[in-house]
Amino acid sequence: MSAPFPSVLVANRGEIACRIFRTARALGMRTVAVHSDADANALHVRAADVAVHIGPSAASESYLRGDKILAAAKETGAAAIHPGYGFLSENAEFAEAVRAAGLIWIGPTPAAIRAMGLKDEAKRIAIAAGVPVLEGYQGDDQSEKRLLDEAKAIGFPVLIKAVAGGGGRGIREVIAAKDFKDQLASARREAKAAFGDDRVLIERLVQRPRHIEVQVFGDSHGDVVHLFERDCSLQRRRQKVIEEAPAPGMTPAVRKAMTDAAIKVARAVGYENAGTVEFIVDGDGPLRPDGFWFLEMNTRLQVEHPVTEAITGLDLVAWQFRVAAGEPLPLKQHEITMDGHAIEARICAEDPSEGFRPSVGRLKTLEFDGYSRVDAGFEAGDEIPSAYDSLIAKEITLKPSREEAIYHARVCLGRLRAEGVTTNGACLQRCLSDDDFRSGAVHTGLIADRIDMLADRAASRRRAAVVAVMALQTAPQGADPWSRLDGWRLNAAPRRVWLLEEGGETVRVDAGPPLMVDGATPDLVPEWIDEDEVQADIDDTPFRARYRRGVASMTVLLAGEAFVFEPPGAAADHEGIDGGDSILAPLPGKIVALAARMGAAVKKGDPLVTLEAMKMEHALKAPRDGVIAEIAAAEGAQVKEGALIVRLAPVEAAP
Repeated sequence: MSAPFPSVLVANRGEIACRIFRTARALGMRTVAVHSDADANALHVRAADVAVHIGPSAASESYLRGDKILAAAKETGAAAIHPGYGFLSENAEFAEAVRAAGLIWIGPTPAAIRAMGLKDEAKRIAIAAGVPVLEGYQGDDQSEKRLLDEAKAIGFPVLIKAVAGGGGRGIREVIAAKDFKDQLASARREAKAAFGDDRVLIERLVQRPRHIEVQVFGDSHGDVVHLFERDCSLQRRRQKVIEEAPAPGMTPAVRKAMTDAAIKVARAVGYENAGTVEFIVDGDGPLRPDGFWFLEMNTRLQVEHPVTEAITGLDLVAWQFRVAAGEPLPLKQHEITMDGHAIEARICAEDPSEGFRPSVGRLKTLEFDGYSRVDAGFEAGDEIPSAYDSLIAKEITLKPSREEAIYHARVCLGRLRAEGVTTNGACLQRCLSDDDFRSGAVHTGLIADRIDMLADRAASRRRAAVVAVMALQTAPQGADPWSRLDGWRLNAAPRRVWLLEEGGETVRVDAGPPLMVDGATPDLVPEWIDEDEVQADIDDTPFRARYRRGVASMTVLLAGEAFVFEPPGAAADHEGIDGGDSILAPLPGKIVALAARMGAAVKKGDPLVTLEAMKMEHALKAPRDGVIAEIAAAEGAQVKEGALIVRLAPVEAAP
């Protein structure tokens, strides 16, 4: 099969750039990468035939600079530009500039991008096409009073959504009128920072909603097809976490109604290339043909496209190339079939136990199970920069049934090894183990409802402690009973008790029998152990962990987290020192809001600072009760990682 054009520049970074290059190379195309200062040694740079530096680390000075990307294309002789997703992928002006430069734009027409780019206009188009939409307000009057009046007319709860939004940003739920003003200000602030446009719309909030989307494809010859649906309901702060295809509980009648609606939207704007029509779905009961409403259309390839590729056996990026070159769609609608069930888990550099705070640094270790598809943007030794989002890789599983796919995805995540940064691997595994998720009763609020359990690092710590004890018991032992680690006792049954400290917390493991961890008896099914690895099943959770003995420590790599166990008392107690009173920037970012006021009394857990970093807002909270003694930074200021923002003094120290 000949290449549709000789070379392609990918105006993006990370895993999507690597994934596009993979198909381009398979088609015999020359590949061109662009990169910022932060990505000079990134995997996507190493994966390309040639790479061009386009600016500083800030996306506004590099990946969002269309002029620099076009200059790179001219310098390297690239024939086409693929925007990936995010950055300039839905920028109509950039698409026009690419075409004006005589290059091939791998995406929809600028007119289609414009038509679907603003949520209010997209809803008007959907209504005209006869597609159901939620009642709401999409008017030009953006005054606080008008928006509040419209929200009251719709009836609370409502959703505030950025008109130019995407990726879950600029969206706020409002349960009661008294909360509207603050949530509106927050949504506008985030929308302005993310999209340069703080306009919003108001719509009715669906309780326990599901998020189901349809992959569509059009060509320049007037043909439009769908490639079935994906369920993206498992979300955190409106960011997708786990996606699957087909949607659980989907029936032929609902699928026909939903895919017909998606095709209507695509035809209404003369759509070409890859796109996704997203629907909000009533998740309170079985799916119904009248229980879904148009949400938006994403005029680009989606992060979750691999699950569609898995069930259809098609390469959507190859389709994008062919259609952009003017070829007709490779298949007609009746020729597109699906088989099996696919699940994608997004592995991110973030700490679920700390409110999913992004984790930056060098990846000392990064290993996957080797039995699933992995679309990664990093390798061991790479640096996770703070300038962009936290996505490391996507792990995609395909099995004959949903039950088998879930189990295999859990196994894969249990074999994930990462060291140097914290990942959400264990949290993803717990999501897949959730009873409601496994039964198909998934909705967009599931993670929020179970956050304490799903983000519980203590559960992972206890499991890792079992691994550490299993490893310790394989250590070389002396010949006499006094130096052995088998729990030998004179005239009594053996008893082995281990106290292991990690992160200032102590775990007690009584090796038994029976095995007990912090007083509970887990269901342990050990499979094998060798000199640096353990495979076992604890409480129906499969894993394979790597361990490493230190002089006085044991490091366990388990499900994307690293645990360093030491003897009790090894960790310093920082509770009484000044550092415990300091609110420091956990990573570089911009202070967008300061709730702290000099001399004000605060309680432990009170939000004091809102920091914008890695494309998200993060609330920094008071570590203890106290009084604001110092404010070291102002709203709007850029701060470095570790910079002091607020310092507390004990209550008794207040004047």
